[in-house]
This record gives sequence, C-alpha cells and structure tokens, in this order.
Amino acid sequence: MVKFEIKNLNIWFGQVQALKNVNMRIYANEILSVIGPANSGKTTFLRTLNRLNELSINFRMSGSVELDGQDILQINAELLRKKVGTVFALPTPLPLSVFDNVAYGIRMHGVKNNLEGIAQEALKEAYLWDEVKDRMKESAFKLSGGQQQRLCIARALAVEPDVILFDEPCSGLDPISTAKIEEAMLKLKDKYTLVLVTNNVKQAARVGDRTAFFLSGELIEVDNTDKIFTAPSDQRTDDYIRGKFG
Repeated sequence: MVKFEIKNLNIWFGQVQALKNVNMRIYANEILSVIGPANSGKTTFLRTLNRLNELSINFRMSGSVELDGQDILQINAELLRKKVGTVFALPTPLPLSVFDNVAYGIRMHGVKNNLEGIAQEALKEAYLWDEVKDRMKESAFKLSGGQQQRLCIARALAVEPDVILFDEPCSGLDPISTAKIEEAMLKLKDKYTLVLVTNNVKQAARVGDRTAFFLSGELIEVDNTDKIFTAPSDQRTDDYIRGKFG
C-alpha cells in the first residue's frame, strides 16, 4: 500500500533550489533508507514529509506530497506532525523526568487516561523499558546519549504516529547504541512506516527495505536495497556507495 506519493516536487529556499522534480512512492510498513552526500537534498526531502520546511524563511515548493491519498497541505500541520513523527540527529530530551518526556506529547494532545501504560508500551517499542523502568522519575538528562535517543523515539511513538522520520539518529552514538536503535527500527516497521536519512551507507544497507539515492537535489534512483548496493542503475550511485565521492 502506498503511504506517500510524491509528484514533481521542487523546493527552494530563496534562490537556492534544494529539490528538483522528485517523483517517488513510499510504501506502508517499509524502511526507506535515504542516502547521498552533503547538500544532496535528503534532509530537505525528509522535512517535506511533515511540513517542517515551512518553518524556514523563504521556503517555497511546487508539486505535491500525498499521505494516504490526501495532499499534506490540506492536513492541519499539528495533526500531520502527530501522524508523521520525527527523531532528529541529536537527542532532544526535555528537562523533565523520563516518564514526563514520554508522556509530554500525549498530554499535549489531551490524553489523560492510562499515561503510564502508554509510556511503558512506547518505551518497550523503543527497546528502552528494561533500562529505565526503575528510573522513571529521574531526569532524562541522566541517561546516556544512546538511551536519550531511544527516549526520543519512545516520545514519538507514544502519540501513535503512522510514520516515523529519522534524521541521522545514530550520528553521535557508539556501535552498541546504534545496534539497539537499528534493532528497534526493524521491529517497528511491523506497525509503522519508517524513513531513515543516514550518511552511513552500511546502516542503510542493514536496515533499509528500499534505498533512495539523492545527489545535488535530484533523486537519482530508488530501488530495493539489495539491488541498489549490488547492481545500481546509475554509475553515480555505485561511485557514492563505493566511497569515490561524498
């Protein structure tokens, strides 16, 4: 089932065109890895999916992005960002307890009942519950970097999104923390659609069902991850994966 349909998408920030005529689909319950060198447009693409680019000065776009067949511009931005959660590169815990971090979003959406149960389930899905179940009243800042990032994943999961966007979620983490987040991702796709922007091509290969390669604002190709990494259609994709540029 198609989750996102992107048609003739162009994005500018002032005079700079960040994305150029992107056409692609993202399917439900897949992990789409998005790779490409710096300034390739991959983060801009990610932020388009829940309208975060609108927060930037001089942003404009043409083309369309549909979520479940509905133009995202016709969806209230707050509701859209509930449906399409984001986990950023650096962990961004709130200056609150572990529990209050997870419960923050659901409280903002007016949920008052069973907060403990919702928080526990979200922490389990983020592979963090066993590490924090006796620390729920502690400050989130006392957690390690990897734990803080999984806490942010749990916070996103608690509001029951349909899609989770990951923007370099493991960029500052050690291999053990990275492995735990990747393990969580592989499990989460049973319930959610995941889009992962990563500079780590090995990570893209490990977790992605499909992979999209961006270069200079253009979508060069998107295909099954196995094919992208063994027999890409475009020589530039092969050169990037092999480390010839980037």
